[in-house]
Amino acid sequence: MVDDAEVREVRFSRGPLTFRAVDSGPLHGEPVVLLHGFPQRTSSWDEVVPLLHAAGLRTLVLDQRGYCATARPRGRRAYRLSELVRDVVALLDSAGLESADATSAHIVGHDWGAAVAWGVAAAHPDRVRTLTAVSVPHPAAFLRAMIASDQLLRSWYIGFFQLPWVPERVLTSRGSRPTRALAGMGMTPEMIERFRREMVADGAVPGGLGWYRALPFASPRGATARVRVPTTFVWSDRDPALGRGGAVRTARYVDADYRFVEMSGASHWIPEERPAELAGEIIARVRG
Repeated sequence: MVDDAEVREVRFSRGPLTFRAVDSGPLHGEPVVLLHGFPQRTSSWDEVVPLLHAAGLRTLVLDQRGYCATARPRGRRAYRLSELVRDVVALLDSAGLESADATSAHIVGHDWGAAVAWGVAAAHPDRVRTLTAVSVPHPAAFLRAMIASDQLLRSWYIGFFQLPWVPERVLTSRGSRPTRALAGMGMTPEMIERFRREMVADGAVPGGLGWYRALPFASPRGATARVRVPTTFVWSDRDPALGRGGAVRTARYVDADYRFVEMSGASHWIPEERPAELAGEIIARVRG
C-alpha cells in the first residue's frame, strides 16, 4: 500500500464546479490519470493503483462531474462529452505536472471513463502520452456495432436511462431490483454494497445518469474523430453490455501503435476482477 505521506488531494474549479482528485504515488513518476465509469466512483481503481505505484508511476484518480459532491450541475447539457473532456484537461492544468517536466499524462478510463479518455485523446493529443481504454470501444466503432451486431440489444438500458425520474427510483429503491440488476451485470455483493454507499447514499445517481441523458446532444464530429496516440484497448469476453463487434472494429480508428487485449472469462468490471492483468497492460503501454 502507498504511504499516507504519498497521498495528495487535488482540488480545482471549472466555473461554479469544484472537482476532487486523489493524487498518489511517486511525485516525479510518470503521471497516469484514471477515470471511473458508471455506477462507480474513484474506489473502482483501488486494486489497480498500488500496482502502478510499485512500478514507479504516479496516479491521479478523478471524481468526475455528477459524482463529486461539489460538481453536480443541473441539466442534461452540462454532461455533454465535450464538458467531461474539458474537466480532464482542467485536472492536467491543476495537478502540478510541471514537476514531471510536462503538462500531459497517460490517460486510462473504464466504462464511461473510457469514453471520456477516447475524447481527450482525440481532441487533445498533445496532452495525452498514451491511452488505455477499458471495456468501451472507440465511439465510432461502438456506433457501427449498434447497426452491424447485437450491440443495440445489449444497450437497451441507454434508452431506459433517458426517462425522467424512473431510473433514479429503480436504482435507489430499497428492494431487490437494483441488486438483481447489478448482480446480473457481474457485480459482486461487495461492489453492490459500495454502490449503495458511494452512489445511492451520497446522492450521486442522478449525476451519473446525466451522462446518458446528454447523449442526444453529442457532437457527431467528436464521435468519429480518429485517435493518434499510442493506444491499448482492453475488452472482456463476458461483458454483457459490450459485445465483440465494437471491440474488433476499434483498431480502424487508431492511427498509432495499437494493441487489443481480450481478457477471457472476465465480466464488465475488469479493474476489480483482473487488477493485476490490467495494471500490467497499463504499465506495458506506458513503457512502450
